[in-house]
Amino acid sequence: MTAEKTALEAGLYCVFGNPVSHSRSPDIHHAFAAQRGDAVQYEKREAPLDDFAGAVQSFREAGGLGANVTVPFKELAFALCDAITERADQAGAVNTLWWDGEQLHGDNTDGAGLVKDIRDNQGWNIRKKRVLILGAGGAVRGVLGPLLAEEPTLLRIANRTKEKAETLAANVMKGEGPPVLGGGLDNLMGQFDLVINAISAGLQGEMPALPDGLLADGAVAYDMIYGNEPTPFLRWAEQQGANATADGLGMLVEQAAEAFEIWRGWRPDTAPVMALLR
Repeated sequence: MTAEKTALEAGLYCVFGNPVSHSRSPDIHHAFAAQRGDAVQYEKREAPLDDFAGAVQSFREAGGLGANVTVPFKELAFALCDAITERADQAGAVNTLWWDGEQLHGDNTDGAGLVKDIRDNQGWNIRKKRVLILGAGGAVRGVLGPLLAEEPTLLRIANRTKEKAETLAANVMKGEGPPVLGGGLDNLMGQFDLVINAISAGLQGEMPALPDGLLADGAVAYDMIYGNEPTPFLRWAEQQGANATADGLGMLVEQAAEAFEIWRGWRPDTAPVMALLR
């Protein structure tokens, strides 16, 4: 058996975070591997806040082939890489690592996972739609490029601190493409066909007050957060008459499938894994 084949059949992977105990990534990747009988070992590794680079090096020395990266290390992972993909460069953050020889490579699969869940799993159109994103943190930065590639009519970013949203919008508006606008939540106006929530406070049951009338006829709402119960944002959207709503579990699984394909060379079937997690 060749060394290459051994590497494909067996492999050590992990997710880095702090904290990381809540992560569902091991369940997801072990379920992916089971589809073809790959001997994948996937761990949770809580990296020290002051030594992410050391944690990555220790994992590599233990035989690690690739890793996912969650908060608060995505920007540090970006800085650590020897080579990055175009979408990681757009995001300024990395959530997927792997080694090619001695070189550490980085990608960002968040936006691809979001778009695939919205477009393919939910069956919602992004092209020629007015899109509103609530929040302007790292999660938003990671998904803007793939969202804009779907050619919406416009994309508006609304954030508590309007300057942060304006800066993010200005950084994205380079060359041709749909208009990207940034502003505050307090003066949010207009109607939108797709509203995406990326305000993490929604997980603790806190959402800023949103004006009535944001949802156009037939509008849909997506929360990048997921949970056992509908999030406060999704409850608001239902009260506002959203045509359909979805949480971020599908995004989580689809971005993981993107990473798995990078590492293993084949794309797993995500539908049964989503059903398993539900």
